[in-house]
Amino acid sequence: MDGMVPAGTLPSPLQSAANLAYGPRLMTASPPPRTFHVKSFGCQMNVYDGERMAELLTTEGMTAADVREQADLVVLNTCHIREKATEKVYSDIGRIVKEGRREDGSVPLIAVAGCVAQAEGEEIMARAPSVRVVVGPQAYHRLPAMVAEAAAGGRATETDMPAEAKFAALPRRRKVGASAFLTVQEGCDKFCTYCVVPYTRGAELSRPYADLVSEAQALVEGGAREITLLGQNVNAWSGSDNRGRPAGLAALAEALAAIDGLERIRYMTSHPADMDDALIAAHGSNSKLMPFLHLPVQSGSDRVLKAMNRSHTAESYLRLLERVRAERPDIALSGDFIVGFPGETEAEFAETLQIIDEARYAQAFSFKYSARPGTPAATMDGHIAPEVMDERLQRLLAALQRHSLAFNQASVGKRCTVLVERKGRHAGQWLGKSPWLQSVHFTGDVALGDLVEVDLVDAGPNSLSGRLVEIAAG
Repeated sequence: MDGMVPAGTLPSPLQSAANLAYGPRLMTASPPPRTFHVKSFGCQMNVYDGERMAELLTTEGMTAADVREQADLVVLNTCHIREKATEKVYSDIGRIVKEGRREDGSVPLIAVAGCVAQAEGEEIMARAPSVRVVVGPQAYHRLPAMVAEAAAGGRATETDMPAEAKFAALPRRRKVGASAFLTVQEGCDKFCTYCVVPYTRGAELSRPYADLVSEAQALVEGGAREITLLGQNVNAWSGSDNRGRPAGLAALAEALAAIDGLERIRYMTSHPADMDDALIAAHGSNSKLMPFLHLPVQSGSDRVLKAMNRSHTAESYLRLLERVRAERPDIALSGDFIVGFPGETEAEFAETLQIIDEARYAQAFSFKYSARPGTPAATMDGHIAPEVMDERLQRLLAALQRHSLAFNQASVGKRCTVLVERKGRHAGQWLGKSPWLQSVHFTGDVALGDLVEVDLVDAGPNSLSGRLVEIAAG
C-alpha cells in the first residue's frame, strides 16, 4: 500500500522499549504479553479500528485469544456516543480485573482505546489504576510501543490526532472475511449540537485516493468480496485520482469497482449535505454499488433540525430521497433518529412519524437523546422526561418495524444474489446478505464467501428465508 510501512521493516516495539517517551509513572514490570483480545464497541469504524489494532499486535508476534479471560492483553476499543459510555468502560475494567486474575494474583494488561479514551484519557488513568494504556482513535498505530512501555512497568497515554501518520504506519491488510470495512474518511466539521464526534475524532480528513485503492486491493487479495467504505461523513470524502483530477466518493467507488474479484461496494455513514449529483448518479451507473443508502435525518421537525444544527429540512431531505430513487428505484433506505431532543413537542415528534411514513425505510437506527458533556445541546432548556422519551421511542420503533416488514415482504418472490457470511444456528444453515443488506438464511452445500443465487420465500421484520438455487458466477 502506498505510504505504508511494510510489516517487519522496523524493530519490534514489544522487543525494545528503549526509545519510548510516554508517562513516567512506573508500576511492576511484567513479561511482554503473548496473547491479546480486542473488544470493540459502537460503530463500524470502531470495528475497523479494532481489526487494525489486532493486525498491529499480530505483526509484533502476539496471538489473538478468542475470549478475554485467555488474554495477557485486553484492549477495550470504546465508543463515546451514548450516555453512560464512560461508566460502562469502568464496569468492564472491573470485570476484567475480577475474572482475569491469575493464580499468582496478576491480571491482564488493560488498554483503553477509542473515543472514550480520547475524551476521558487522564480521568481514566486517575480512576482506574489497573489501566496501563490509554490511546485515542487517531494514535492507535502507537499501541505496540505503548504496550511495551506498560509491560516494562510504566503507564502510557496518547491522545494526539496525527491521522495521516496513523494510516501510514499501519501494516498491509492480510486475511479478512468475505465482507470487509475500509475507512476512507474520518472526523466531522458539521458540529451537530448533540454530537461529540468533532471533539473525539477531529476535523474531517480524507485518506489519499492511491492509499485507498491499494488497501482495497489488499482486502480483495485477502478474501474480501464486498467492501464497505466508512467515514463519519463518508460522502464528504474528496481527493485527487491517479491522474491528478479532483475526485469524490463516486469516483473512488468507480475505481474500486475495477478491482477484479471485488463484487460489492457499500458506504456509510452519509450526511445529506454531502450527497452530490455524481454520487446520486452512481447508484444508477455503478453495477457494483449496492442498492442501499444509509442517510440519517434525525428528526422530521424543521425546528428541531435547526436546533440540532442539521443543514437540511424535512422537505429537502425527502426531495433528496426522490432523486436517489429515480436513479435506483429498488434502493433500500436506512436512517437514524433521535427521540426526545431538548424541547421536542408531541407535535414535532408526530412530524418525525410522518417522515418515516413518507420515506418508507427498510432499516433504521433510533435512540433516545442523551446529553453528552461539552456539546451545546447538553445545556439547552426543555430536556424531555425519561418516561416521555421511552413512550415516544416505542411508537417510533413500531412505525419503523412496520416499514421494514413491508420492505422485506415485498422482496418475497424475488431471486437475488446473497453473499455467504457465516453459518446459521441450525445444521446446514447459512446466513448472508442480500444486495439490499437484508439478512437471508437458507440451507445448502455452500462455503463462506460464496455468492449464491437464492429465491426469497418468507419474510420477517429483521430477516428473510431463502431457497438456494445455485452458486453465482464470479
